[in-house]
Amino acid sequence: MQTEIKIKKASGKPKWLRVKLPTGKKYAELRGLVDKYKLNTICTSGSCPNMGECWGEGTATFMILGNICTRSCGFCGVKTGRPETVDWNEPEKVARSIKLMNIKHAVITSVDRDDLKDGGSIIWGETINAIRRMNPNTTLETLIPDFKGNLRNLDRIVEVHPEVVSHNVETVRRLTREVRIQAKYDQSLEVLLYLKQKGVRRTKSGIMLGLGETEEEVVETLLDLRKAEVDVVTIGQYLQPTKKHLGVKQFISPEQFEHYEAIGKDFGFRHVESGPLVRSSYKAHKHID
Repeated sequence: MQTEIKIKKASGKPKWLRVKLPTGKKYAELRGLVDKYKLNTICTSGSCPNMGECWGEGTATFMILGNICTRSCGFCGVKTGRPETVDWNEPEKVARSIKLMNIKHAVITSVDRDDLKDGGSIIWGETINAIRRMNPNTTLETLIPDFKGNLRNLDRIVEVHPEVVSHNVETVRRLTREVRIQAKYDQSLEVLLYLKQKGVRRTKSGIMLGLGETEEEVVETLLDLRKAEVDVVTIGQYLQPTKKHLGVKQFISPEQFEHYEAIGKDFGFRHVESGPLVRSSYKAHKHID
């Protein structure tokens, strides 16, 4: 029997989206290091609501290959345009940042670099190897682009053996063209299945809610991800970065997120993180267990 979706009209943020300012000794230490050494983390540049919690648990997310993306997704606050030249010293810089911050579990992500023949996959591989050399006890998750489905570029990720490889479908099939524009829903599923078939131990994907999807479409997406043998799924509330981006169609209640979590667990995902403030790397350290 279908469960009624509890929706609050998107005229203002509901109380369950209010977050406390991050505090604590660990957070203060890491914040000081980030400011002092100008370290580049998505946690700070994206003003993530979970920053204090994640940093307190020794987890942080770093973005490589610059901060200008070749794609123009309707939901994403990253600048679109002509990216800068590849910084071949970046792998060592990221590895040093992780060492300075004493990070136990690092999530590495990047902009899309469709301007590069390798899609940036060579820098990806070198970054993971540099982190391994400098931080042998740090575990890793790579939140990768689709690399346009290029198998050689995907192989470069597989070859460096991150504990978790993640690629987000972001939304349901019907809304993909509007939300992701240059990306393809089925191609993302094919990427995830290929990674699993090539021996990646733990694969992961995530979706945002509040863009106008129906419950049936969310359930269909979860089923598609299981068919692609995805192990971990994150489900969170979409929030509009600027007025130029897609608007929020609805705020999904915490009870509905719990409902989706139960469905995901019934489908057989190893981990399901589902809640209004959940983001791709939320509780990321748990997903390697």
